[in-house]
Amino acid sequence: MLFKFHFVIALLLPLIGICSPATNVVWIVSDDLCPDLGCYGYKGIETPNIDRLASEGTRFTHAFSTAPVCSASRTAFQTGLYQTTVGGHHHDTRDLQPLPEFATTITQLMQQAGYFVSNGHGTSESSKRLAKSHFNFVYDKKTFFNGYDWSQRKEGQPFFAQVQFKEPHRAFVKAQKDYPGAAIPPYYPEHAVTRADWNNYLASIEVLDQRVGAVLDRLDHEGLTDHTLVMFFGDHGRPHVRGKQWLYDGGLHVPLIARWPGKIPAGTVDDRLVSLIDLMPTTLAATGVPAPDNLVGSNLFDPDFGGHPMLFAARDRCGDAPDRVRSVRTRNLKYIRNFHPEIPYTQHSGYKKAGYPVVTVMSVLHSEGKWNSPFMSDQKPVEELYDLANDPHEMNNLASNPEFAEKLQSMRAALDQWIVETGDLGAVDEGKTVELEAVKDEKWKFYEKKMKSRGLSASTPDREYLKWWEKELGVD
Repeated sequence: MLFKFHFVIALLLPLIGICSPATNVVWIVSDDLCPDLGCYGYKGIETPNIDRLASEGTRFTHAFSTAPVCSASRTAFQTGLYQTTVGGHHHDTRDLQPLPEFATTITQLMQQAGYFVSNGHGTSESSKRLAKSHFNFVYDKKTFFNGYDWSQRKEGQPFFAQVQFKEPHRAFVKAQKDYPGAAIPPYYPEHAVTRADWNNYLASIEVLDQRVGAVLDRLDHEGLTDHTLVMFFGDHGRPHVRGKQWLYDGGLHVPLIARWPGKIPAGTVDDRLVSLIDLMPTTLAATGVPAPDNLVGSNLFDPDFGGHPMLFAARDRCGDAPDRVRSVRTRNLKYIRNFHPEIPYTQHSGYKKAGYPVVTVMSVLHSEGKWNSPFMSDQKPVEELYDLANDPHEMNNLASNPEFAEKLQSMRAALDQWIVETGDLGAVDEGKTVELEAVKDEKWKFYEKKMKSRGLSASTPDREYLKWWEKELGVD
């Protein structure tokens, strides 16, 4: 039987957050993952190891990232501050700067507390190199982490290990089976390419599950499970259209599972509204390490924390696709502000055009009059408002609906206040310090090279490009 976490925790651990510094911590970080997992009720996929982790800990149902792309999101949860506050909001920031004096990192604080801090792939047989970090600030990898694996620590030294897994980031593995029971979001057109690409995404998640299982088995084998807090999560949403690089739930909603034997209840479900920005204060509290006063997140294990009333997120330039978009959500409402409505949802992005086949499917079907979606418009609305309770896929914009005028105004005001209070740097013209045309030219050359390797060109018509995708995905 599943119990609500925040009711049970007060009974089991009155002093949670104050424990022996000997508690180890493992963050298992997946690239580009929504809660498309068996333990979250997603049908047709097999994720026994992640499901096991959930059965032994707490599964958070409403966890979200602060950005829909890796470098910005990772900058936020490593510092416990919004990426827009510390200047890490543009993906792969070109004008990299040290963190502001008011900011620190989870790794730095854990190191100062005597922890061995590693960043690797979680198994002793894996690469003996540091794994992906991908932060939008200046740092020295040789000192930011103590090593690539917790086996390098001194005898008896507690450790904080970040374990990085690529999956299900593109390029996907090729699916060896169909997933007939797996639902595809309704904002994608029905097409063989859509299904084949989605199957490969699910197959990549199943590879991820095996890798997570190897880490859990290692902790068991080394006798560390009972003394280790494990937190598994995606760094942002799924690598699909309307997912990664967009502020819809497909780009922000992530799985978050915590296991801490004897400290938090097993097999529980937590429905509070939480954020990846809560990871840092939670980890510091669990290990007894003092936290800075300016962290914006909360300790997830604090029985007095009822969840965030609102969560904020930001999207800025991603590669050769400049934009500024902000969002705020409550449990049942999502408000999105497009600062550049003249930029369409489907503006050219070499990364997405080269890697997301459904982008081309949408373009072809729309040109043929077979796919009529607001997503294909030449401009975006300035504001978007979605009733998540009745429209979980965010397809019916209610911003102009008079019945929601009061709610729209409330959400609009909340975002305005957040922009001011957090010092959102998104309004600063990046072009004053970065040659943006050079960035676009660089990305265009990447796109041209990628298309040339496929026997195509950057000017290949979409219908011809779709035929290439059909052949590539085996549906021709």
